[in-house]
Amino acid sequence: MPFKHVIGLGVAGNFAGHLEQAGEAADFVAVKTDEAIAPKAIFPFYVPSEEAGFLATYPLCNSTIVPPNDADNLQIEPEVALLCDIHYDKGKVTALTPVKFAAYNDCSIRKPNAKKISEKKNWGQQTKGVSGTMIELDHLAQGGVLDRFRIASFHKRGNRVARYGEDSPVVGYSYFHEKLLNWIIDRMNNQKDVGPAEDISGYLADAGYPHQALISIGATRYTEYGETNFLQSGDTSIVVVYDGEQYSQEQITEMAQNQVFAEQGISSLIQGVV
Repeated sequence: MPFKHVIGLGVAGNFAGHLEQAGEAADFVAVKTDEAIAPKAIFPFYVPSEEAGFLATYPLCNSTIVPPNDADNLQIEPEVALLCDIHYDKGKVTALTPVKFAAYNDCSIRKPNAKKISEKKNWGQQTKGVSGTMIELDHLAQGGVLDRFRIASFHKRGNRVARYGEDSPVVGYSYFHEKLLNWIIDRMNNQKDVGPAEDISGYLADAGYPHQALISIGATRYTEYGETNFLQSGDTSIVVVYDGEQYSQEQITEMAQNQVFAEQGISSLIQGVV
């Protein structure tokens, strides 16, 4: 459990069209943003504090997804996760320093009556995943290593492997580079407990101001197949973050079909659904 002492946060609505596909756009109608393309909120998926209720359950696993008992609408949510050092001054977050990145599955249930985003994100142990292969990050400024990478995802059922999310460049995020980091810092300090959003500063205090955060920065759009096919017992979820200058989409698809990925320039996450 390498991230047991790290707070887990996610960014909602940072890829144009995803919220609409996931049936979540209506949740954010009342959320005001500075720009139409701006992400909607950040949400907690894990808080290392007994005071955090269900969010104190460690949900990450790099091999298995355990669906909730009543889930018939469980979807892969392919993302990049950033491991960031958090810098504080007098209880306020002053800076985030991304140090590594990895493939991430923000596995989510469609729960129309959920009051908070986090209620769809953590329903127990082994409910979402981060790759065991984390890639060193030089910086998140334009021109950095991560700019070359792409996100792909696949769904295997029986012998069929299908593309689940659109193969997307990481630079395709609505907010990225320093703009994203500055926005996350602002939300960590100032986001209110309103609508689907929560007071993140309170969770940071409850957790004793953790030194690091694992931050998933938004799910890609689904393919038509991904939008209409939900995870079932026996399926396999595959999320890949790969160097688009080193590998083609066809090469990544072939690796996904064999469930064997190259070691250089790739962070892969393969999870079996129980």
